[in-house]
Amino acid sequence: MELGSIVEFLENRSILVTGATGFLAKIFIEKILREQPKVKKLYLLLRAADSNSAIMRFNTEAIAKDLFRVLKEKNGGNLNKLVTEKVRVVAGDITCDDYLGVKDSLLFDEMLEQLDVVVNLAANTNFDERYDVSLGINTVGAKNVLNFSKKCDKLKVLIHVSTAYVSGEKEGLILESPLKMGETLNGTSGLDVDFEKKLVNDTLKKLKSDNCSDDFIKSTMKDLGIQRARKFGWPNTYVFTKAMGEMLLGQLKDKIAVVIIRPSIVTSTYKQPFPGWAEGVRTIDSIAVGYGKGRLTCFLGDPKTVLDAVPADMVVNAMIAAIVAHANDDQGNITVYHVGSSVSNPFELGRLQDYGHRYFSKHPWVNKEGRPVIVGKIKILNSMDAFHTYLAIHYLLPLKGLQLVNMACCQYFQGIYVDMCRKIKYVMRLVELYRPYLFFKGYYDDMNLEKLRRAVRESGVERDFYFDPKIIDWDDYFMNTHIPGAVKYVFK
Repeated sequence: MELGSIVEFLENRSILVTGATGFLAKIFIEKILREQPKVKKLYLLLRAADSNSAIMRFNTEAIAKDLFRVLKEKNGGNLNKLVTEKVRVVAGDITCDDYLGVKDSLLFDEMLEQLDVVVNLAANTNFDERYDVSLGINTVGAKNVLNFSKKCDKLKVLIHVSTAYVSGEKEGLILESPLKMGETLNGTSGLDVDFEKKLVNDTLKKLKSDNCSDDFIKSTMKDLGIQRARKFGWPNTYVFTKAMGEMLLGQLKDKIAVVIIRPSIVTSTYKQPFPGWAEGVRTIDSIAVGYGKGRLTCFLGDPKTVLDAVPADMVVNAMIAAIVAHANDDQGNITVYHVGSSVSNPFELGRLQDYGHRYFSKHPWVNKEGRPVIVGKIKILNSMDAFHTYLAIHYLLPLKGLQLVNMACCQYFQGIYVDMCRKIKYVMRLVELYRPYLFFKGYYDDMNLEKLRRAVRESGVERDFYFDPKIIDWDDYFMNTHIPGAVKYVFK
């Protein structure tokens, strides 16, 4: 694999980015504008009622973020000129059709004529999202972006960002292989994307004809997604719908060069534009938030489980390198890259608990009352049996006692009882959703990515487009970059 200058390739190129206000998308946009201000145009597709609303949303949810401060400093403290010249915010929706919900026909034709690269970052990452919502964005949306890409006059490559966890709960070494249409993880036959769409539509139609409440429809559609995912071997709606999206790309790509990027757990930036930028409570940050605020009384998971994590800027650098590496592929190949660390630089889940204890003991979180939250060592539950025992002793037995007292007192404690039931049910649902990752026994092969890393090294651009996890010192990263970044940008 040969790789020329990445910066030279990006000069005078036009790139479409879907899901432009998402976490990775913003880092990608900032990186392109900072490394190659001579890019021709970035078309940034995001959901909005109209163009003005789209621009306002982009300015509020992207440009106004601290992420863009280095770029602002590089441009004299003002990004207006650069953004005006190089960015075109597009109101649209990938769930709509092959036109991606773009209503401005002149703008649509301009994109078809000008685009060199399409980067699909639009996704719904909620594990238990409504099935209709998740299917619409992650599966049908992927197909719509592909069909749009086929219409482009001079498109060189389509980059589709998926997730490593389309592998479900596989054990051992997991290869960088495309998913085949109808392939399931448990051998169950009958997976058909068209049937899934029909099932969603028929279920919604029935619920609405029965005059069901919005809350009931929402919970029913959430349950349906989990049921369908588990029927075919996936643990949740998110990875199931992402897997079906990949299947459609493989089946329908024709002569389009398609690159599927599968990141593992994405964490805060490692180095650029500065260390520690994060946004939103991501998978492992929910543990840090709960522990730092004193709300986490126990920790569920096998301490020996290898936690596959990768900083966000490394994911973006791998995406950009893949664009350049596959831009001249006229054979319509589909290439998969695992972007993670479990093979190249693994670290165990138990170290995460140690990092949290060390950090928050030294830098306690100050609560709303102005008091520092004192944290201690928490109980580690290293199996589901241990979790159920802990739950029974500390919560279910007291709940049963409260139920009896409530009955004896003529429902006087009904509000407290219902609230406790709700909280326990919520915890059980969260545990069930996250369980596959807390006891995960898979390792993500990254031989394809290693070839790409080697090409980047040989081209002499690794200093700016680094994505080798072997350079990460996990102790230093979590203690001095990730946890401080989460406290600054995620804790509320």
